[in-house]
Amino acid sequence: MIKRKKVSLLTLGCAKNLVDSEQLLGAITKNGFDYSPNHKKSDFIIINTCGFIGPAKEENVNAILEAVELKRQGKTKNVIVMGCLSERYGEELKAQIKGIDHIFGVNSFDQVLKALEPNLRYELSGERQLLTPSHYAYIKIAEGCNRTCSFCAIPAIRGQFISRSFEEILAECKEMIKSGVKELILIAQDTTFYGVDLYGKSRTAELLEEIANLDSNVWVRLMYAYPAGFPENILNILNKYENICTYLDMPLQHISDNILQSMKRGLNADKTRKLLRKIRSTVPDICIRSTFIVGYPNESEEDFDLLYKFLEEEKIDRVGVFVYSHEDGTSAYSLPDNVPPKVKQKRFERLMELQNRISTDLNKQKIGKILNLIIDRIEDDHYVCRSQSDAPDIDCAVIVKINFNPNVSQNHQILKNGTFIRAKIIDSGEYDLIAELVK
Repeated sequence: MIKRKKVSLLTLGCAKNLVDSEQLLGAITKNGFDYSPNHKKSDFIIINTCGFIGPAKEENVNAILEAVELKRQGKTKNVIVMGCLSERYGEELKAQIKGIDHIFGVNSFDQVLKALEPNLRYELSGERQLLTPSHYAYIKIAEGCNRTCSFCAIPAIRGQFISRSFEEILAECKEMIKSGVKELILIAQDTTFYGVDLYGKSRTAELLEEIANLDSNVWVRLMYAYPAGFPENILNILNKYENICTYLDMPLQHISDNILQSMKRGLNADKTRKLLRKIRSTVPDICIRSTFIVGYPNESEEDFDLLYKFLEEEKIDRVGVFVYSHEDGTSAYSLPDNVPPKVKQKRFERLMELQNRISTDLNKQKIGKILNLIIDRIEDDHYVCRSQSDAPDIDCAVIVKINFNPNVSQNHQILKNGTFIRAKIIDSGEYDLIAELVK
């Protein structure tokens, strides 16, 4: 009996990278390799890298060094590096880290497969092996980006925006639903630009509607919506379908006009506020998630105070804060990185402290409400769930105790991951909610 070779695959960075890895893994297993999550028991270690900001690059380099050390110890035979970091710094990685067998950039799946097996039987043909829990999946609707945000290197790494065809996306969604997926999460570098390159206009709203109509029992979630030129017809679709999550992930990045202009974000503070008012008035129960950058070049105390007051007033439901990273290959790299690291960190901490208070207050307002939830996993005596207001990994969790009430028959059977339940919120913290099952 021929022993099948084992491949381990480490994915670093965003959900878009994860989808790439899932597609690659589908082709790897189809070609007769076994997937192993354990690097130490693999013939090949593949690292799909992220090269977005400084801390990510450091994490990626450390992961590569660990893989090379396993090879030196004889615990693996080959180390393959691919993705965004090697697209940007392939030659530097090759020169500085000895022991890497192959270095490939982005969109290099066929090269990776041939590095594993020169006599390849099957090339990449759309198959995926999910690396997420089986009840949710990310659907990448486009590749690349046409925006010119000054702090971002993605267009230089990933190239121009290229939409997948409407039909191809729907076919993939149908396959995912057929396999048992209960939540489809639409991603791209800019989901609201979807279709402009292929069809001459944004078709994001139409795509949402078509996917929602595939199965009313499957949630659909939209991530990475760009604020400038936001197609407002999306809001009507969010209102129309109960299975489209009343959730909008929209990175705003700042509110100071000076900083927004330098960032090349395409809108100012006034337009940002008007857009938020429009979203909230059209979809009253919307949950808005956003990200912000502190310490951008020339960010003054006045600029930061505007951002602080904006968050204080708008009370955005979910907020991520990033410390500015001075990245070569971006237009902001020509600006002086002149906000001292200690000031950057202090601003980061102040915004996070503010958001913790806001999140605590917003969560308290949910006590007594009954929410529809999806079970992500079971831990000890409780289910870890999410509501439509929560994306996997980055947002809040709802903790539902098992057998909290002997009068509720549903408690006497263990429910599977991906099951939809109804629960009443009985307590709250900074981020997580506590709930009990209801009939």
